[in-house]
Amino acid sequence: MKPMELRRYEMKSYKTIFLFSFLALISLCLFAAAGSALINLRSSGSSLASDWLSEEDKARLAEAIHLRRTAGEQLWPGWGTADIPILVYNQDWAFLVGLQEPAQGWIKVPAGIQRGGPWKQVPNDSFASAPYYRQPLQKGGETPQSFTVQVGSRWSASLQTLDWMKVSLERQVREDLPGFLQPVFPYPIFVSQLVKGDDQYLTLVAHESFHAYQGMVAGERLADSERSNQMHGASYTRAIDPMQDDWQAELDLLSQAVTNNSSTQAAELTRRFLEVRSERRERAGLPPELVEYEQEREWLEGLARYAELEVWRLASTGKTAPLAETAILEDFEAYSGFESRWSRELQQMKRMAGDKGDGRFYYTGAAQAYLLDRLVPDWKTRVFQEGVYLEDLLAAAVR
Repeated sequence: MKPMELRRYEMKSYKTIFLFSFLALISLCLFAAAGSALINLRSSGSSLASDWLSEEDKARLAEAIHLRRTAGEQLWPGWGTADIPILVYNQDWAFLVGLQEPAQGWIKVPAGIQRGGPWKQVPNDSFASAPYYRQPLQKGGETPQSFTVQVGSRWSASLQTLDWMKVSLERQVREDLPGFLQPVFPYPIFVSQLVKGDDQYLTLVAHESFHAYQGMVAGERLADSERSNQMHGASYTRAIDPMQDDWQAELDLLSQAVTNNSSTQAAELTRRFLEVRSERRERAGLPPELVEYEQEREWLEGLARYAELEVWRLASTGKTAPLAETAILEDFEAYSGFESRWSRELQQMKRMAGDKGDGRFYYTGAAQAYLLDRLVPDWKTRVFQEGVYLEDLLAAAVR
């Protein structure tokens, strides 16, 4: 074969290889899209809107209570022994466990608005050898939401069942997507990255249970923090853009301080973080009510995120065995995935500078709590006092 013919042959071969590769890639994409669409079609698109708790639901709730009473009590004395009912709901029904003869409905916090109707005992079923209760949710009406509510005078944790949580997330993602992507987007895979199985769900129950504990110990302060969010959240969102670079510096310093193995260096990084925070507020001309907004959100949501993460870490040490009932949970890993979750939290914290909501305060509050564990051993006895903020305790420690 002559050299020119050889080059033409090679070019033709390359074109053929490229064409086949391109077609293979397109076929693979079409196959993946078809598979994703098939999975979506098979998905029910709604929760198993049962009027009773499944055995899996009950196993999760039993383990959540066990987790709080064991690892939770190590984490925060008093939280583990507190008597905290749990309200969970699916698409059509709300359920209440851990409270006998409950008062009607639930009270939204901090508005004090009464919602729901009378609780009825679930017939021919029980939870932890005791009756539990249910009521239908009004079509198009309000749900208890994920936070804490009061049932009568009792502070209760409140959140969705795991099945309904996943379906709700799928629906939310679907609504945010362009129409052409909606049929083929792999919703189950995406949602599984947001809620990583039973372990994470159990610690989300812990998060909301800690809010209930905050309400029990410092109810007025919890209400003030929520009112601050309602009054100033939108104003803070409008003020965030000029502060974004300074916020990035704060987040980077917090991440370095939390991960530094030297307590001396961690204290120095903490001191620098507090300086940068003060400079940011002064440079932005942040009014006192928005400074307080930052502090209150860190106190409320940051402490709950700290409890959510730390209870998982303590459970991962294996010092307390999960309940036998968890054997029926297919996605339960006995808290072995904590290190992976911790790594993701640290990475995500550094990406929160431009967040438009209050999400950054979950991370900055939790990070300050972890630093207080190292620098101010008795901080938990003081942090529920009126006007005591996480950053103030840190400032006193590194001053």
